[in-house]
Amino acid sequence: MAKTKTAYVCTDCGADYTRWLGQCQECHAWNTISEFRQAKTPARQDPFSGFSGQTTPKVQTLDAIDLTDLPRFSSGFAEFDRVLGGGIVPGSAILIGGEPGAGKSTLLLQTMCTLAANMEALYVTGEESLQQVAMRAKRLGLATNKLKMLSETSVENICAIASTEKPKIMVIDSIQVMHISDIQSAPGSVSQVRETAAYLTRFAKQNHVAMLLVGHVTKDGSLAGPKVLEHCIDCSIMLEGSTDSRFRTLRGNKNRFGAVNELGVFAMTGTGLKEVSNPSAIFLSRSQEQTAGSIVMVLWEGTRPLLVEIQALVDHSALGNPRRVAVGAEQNRLSMLLAILHRHGGLQMNDQDVFVNVVGGIKVTETSIDLALLLALVSSFRDRALPQDLVVFGEVGLSGEIRPVPSGQERINEAAKHGFKRAIVPIANAPKHAIEGMEVIGVKNLSEALEVI
Repeated sequence: MAKTKTAYVCTDCGADYTRWLGQCQECHAWNTISEFRQAKTPARQDPFSGFSGQTTPKVQTLDAIDLTDLPRFSSGFAEFDRVLGGGIVPGSAILIGGEPGAGKSTLLLQTMCTLAANMEALYVTGEESLQQVAMRAKRLGLATNKLKMLSETSVENICAIASTEKPKIMVIDSIQVMHISDIQSAPGSVSQVRETAAYLTRFAKQNHVAMLLVGHVTKDGSLAGPKVLEHCIDCSIMLEGSTDSRFRTLRGNKNRFGAVNELGVFAMTGTGLKEVSNPSAIFLSRSQEQTAGSIVMVLWEGTRPLLVEIQALVDHSALGNPRRVAVGAEQNRLSMLLAILHRHGGLQMNDQDVFVNVVGGIKVTETSIDLALLLALVSSFRDRALPQDLVVFGEVGLSGEIRPVPSGQERINEAAKHGFKRAIVPIANAPKHAIEGMEVIGVKNLSEALEVI
């Protein structure tokens, strides 16, 4: 009879313990440690061996490794390929997360129907029935005669069937409903998610099968399950989008085969997701009238520049503690920039409510937003509109100096392509040669930038 092993696992962070505790010693959460039993089954034949055969590993030098057997292949979406670093790598494990209704299953179904025309593709659904998936494919007008479907939640059965079908790419929708029979906890628990992800990742690596895993998110927007889920996979991608907007952004949070923080933009239509080749045109849908508090800046997302509009509203506060609200920007950075503006710009907003918004739902985390944000605040505070053809970027230090940002030349060139005529940039980012049709003004500190406007 097989022996049973008892373990205690924190459902929040995945930490293991030999006995039950009231508080997790890793994440310090209370009443999150639960018990599960894992049966030790006798040794059995490895289900992976029927696919490509097991070989004894050997030691090689790094330059002797052959890379010709692992060429990337396109997903059918240029924006998807950009986020992945140039395409899908055989044997890679890719995790795609997002809010319910963001379009994860729609994007993967479109991708798989396109790839199935040229290679063996297997779509495994554990949440929906085959009829539901077929109805969605028919509604989207996809070619369904080549894509193979499977409705299953046991990873042992899935890998056994894949060993027979021998697909080049697989989709698991979703990892939270998969389970391993040896683990006695419910699907979606920390132990099940951890073990099923490791099992599927191992299968993908040994057999050079590209594995696309769909992941759920918690109410705070983070991926559900243990943190080890993000460690064991190769790429972690989040599909983001608000319910009141038809645009979706695909952002890479982790990528072993390309740049992180790469951004792909899609539009949700009646026939599925359509890629947006020029996202700057979307986020720059400004009104023709000049308004105070509005300015355009240039972000650097992964490997390309992106123009977005920053809006600021400064109004007299009737409260004893004025509000500081930042949507799409960091709240703490806004408070720091207001202090810099008071100290080195001579403008005090202690009795003003300050609201900042990044148009289009884009979340800006890099420091190049500093100078644009300060100039937008000054424009709203003085109720003076800035020129429509002005673009600004640069980092502001605590002593008021304007620091350079990476890829300054590419940012200026992108702004010139969209018809902007003037740019205020850090003096270190000013181009050595003049750009036709663009007046670039380099500034050293905040005082110079305020004098320019």
